Amino acid sequence: MKEKVIYKLDGRPKLTEAIPLGLQHILAMFVGNVTPLIIISNILNLDAQTKASLIQCAMFVSGIVTLIQCYPLGPIGAKLPIVMGTSFGFVPVATAIGTKYGMQGILGACLVGAVFEMLLGGIVLKRIRKYFPPVVTGIVVLTMGISLLPTGVNYFAGGAGAIDFASPSNLLLGTIVLVTVIFFQQYTKGMLSMSAVLIGLVVGYIVAIPMGKIDFSSLAQAKLLSIPQPFKIGFSFHMDAIIAMIFVYMVSTVETIGDITAIASSGLNREASEKEIVGGVLADGLGSLIAAVFNVLPNTSFGQNVGIVSMTKIVNRFVVATGAAILILAGIFPKVGALISLMPSSVLGGAAIVMFSMIVVSGIKLITTDKITERNAMIIAVSLGLGLGVSYVPGFFDSFPESIQLIFGESKTVLPAILAVILNIALPKEESSNIVIEEASSNMAV
Repeated sequence: MKEKVIYKLDGRPKLTEAIPLGLQHILAMFVGNVTPLIIISNILNLDAQTKASLIQCAMFVSGIVTLIQCYPLGPIGAKLPIVMGTSFGFVPVATAIGTKYGMQGILGACLVGAVFEMLLGGIVLKRIRKYFPPVVTGIVVLTMGISLLPTGVNYFAGGAGAIDFASPSNLLLGTIVLVTVIFFQQYTKGMLSMSAVLIGLVVGYIVAIPMGKIDFSSLAQAKLLSIPQPFKIGFSFHMDAIIAMIFVYMVSTVETIGDITAIASSGLNREASEKEIVGGVLADGLGSLIAAVFNVLPNTSFGQNVGIVSMTKIVNRFVVATGAAILILAGIFPKVGALISLMPSSVLGGAAIVMFSMIVVSGIKLITTDKITERNAMIIAVSLGLGLGVSYVPGFFDSFPESIQLIFGESKTVLPAILAVILNIALPKEESSNIVIEEASSNMAV
């Protein structure tokens, strides 16, 4: 039987398939895409009109940069089904910069940092690719998935800081979505199975209406048509802000490598190529530069969409590009974006728990691509035990300089990745005659 085009990287499926499958990608990332701008706008006390403009620009830019990842501009772009969006990882440093220098200071630092990431992707990554075997990239993907799990649970309970956090109604709504996704993914076939996430989100959205969790009054305030405006806020450049921002861009680069690796592994059953990783990071940098021009925070690849690819195995670029077109339309027609943005957090959480957990599974699969020798077991143990362990201990980095806190305190992926790379280089290579832990365990069982 001939494999359907949606399970192939290239090719153009029917729009009746591409639109719903692309839409479920957008629904899964929409709240995460606009929330960073809402947070920064509130902290800086930006007026309502500016806030709405930033949200609009965030949607528009995400769509453009997602298209570049799917259909590269020369060497820029991974040529993989990667969904790009405004990064939560930049919120803490942007808050610190914005409090001191305002939105112009944030955007100036973002602009310079984006150029730095492109240089990093174009020059450095080609020389260090050999230091990222499956055990290392698997650890990056695994820790990335684990670090996302609390976010999924927070969404499931109604969103961190919500007045009704973990209320019975929120937990019920999240559970309805979760059960719906599982049912359609496991017990149906064809488009119903492939659209399980979309169906779960739509069902949750509809159920939320009579529960009083959606207020449609804001739709009347949204404009029908509005073109995103570049250079509306402007830039200012400050060395301390730029240095702090560059550190976070380094974190974003590691996480982008992890997303690219996870998509190649879970969707295409192979390792990501050097060209895909370099192109993906270059697109990450260019996308963040475009984002700064359009007045918003840097763009990066979204883990929840990696989770969708891992769960559905749908890797077709045209499907994700169709989702990108929906994002662009949402940026041009604010009412579309406003309608999607009303989705309750618990609805998104019901689907996010499955999607984020699938990233964990992808990391495990990557790690076990090679046999778990004693050497690899030590790399995994130390990277997870120390690298991931300390990130869950509040205040561990409080006595360190602020720059160190920005790198290691905010991201749970960077320290495990660094430890894995160092250990992979430092630990002696095992002889082919060494006994593999998996084989030894099997013999003991016998």
